[in-house]
Amino acid sequence: MFGAGNEGRPGGRRARLRRAAALALVGAVLTGAAACGGDEKGDGDKRGQEAGADGKAPVSSPAAEPGDSAGSGGTGGTGALSQRDLTALAFTDGEKIGKYTAGEFTLGAPLGEDYTANPATCQPLVSLAKGATAFDPASEVHRNVDVAEEMLGTTVAVQLRSYNGDGAAGVMKALATAGKECAGGFVENRAVAKGQYLKVEPAKAPDHGDEAQAYRFTILDVKGTLKLYEYLTVVRSGTTTLSFRADITDTKDIGKVPDEVITAQWKKFEAGSKG
Repeated sequence: MFGAGNEGRPGGRRARLRRAAALALVGAVLTGAAACGGDEKGDGDKRGQEAGADGKAPVSSPAAEPGDSAGSGGTGGTGALSQRDLTALAFTDGEKIGKYTAGEFTLGAPLGEDYTANPATCQPLVSLAKGATAFDPASEVHRNVDVAEEMLGTTVAVQLRSYNGDGAAGVMKALATAGKECAGGFVENRAVAKGQYLKVEPAKAPDHGDEAQAYRFTILDVKGTLKLYEYLTVVRSGTTTLSFRADITDTKDIGKVPDEVITAQWKKFEAGSKG
């Protein structure tokens, strides 16, 4: 999952092709680095599809229209937020969060349908995109957050998704199931390669929203020699989930999703939902 945000802003350090291509490049760079220092490294990106009883995701609820208000889906409603309302609660292009800067993805949403998990139960750990679980989002917004001056620094994919009915709660249940059943690892199938998750471990989750989960991933690079550490935190508030996936183009373990990024997005979401 190297560079979940590598599809980032025009002219910025994330102006690369989709993550698979970035991984191949990173693998070559890190292999050279390993020869000099003995570090480790990794990769990644994804798709979504969590199985129902028959192994297929049921048909989802219809999406909210961009200009329609689908209901109070913030901190306690039962309807999904419209695309317009959800966008208003997300980071804006160029917004500053401490040393980080938020931006839009130029090549479409990251962690999309090009990536699948084997077994399929593990899919929510790979992606919460449409088809990842039995519940598809009615609206979603994606932001890339990084330090513009750092070519190989930490990057965070911040993704807000709003669901009809109890979809958001269902997504969190599927995520929790995946966290338990896939603790020993699984395979991520990408467009041009496969990634091996060696371990899935619970991490400290923030005290935000109605519930929150956090995970630490240990991932083997495409050459099978170096390790990467990646972090995922998902917060649910009413019918909306806020997902934060952090990694670094290095073998360094960053320890967690940056607190300032989670806190800033949560505060903006919470304030806007109440307003």
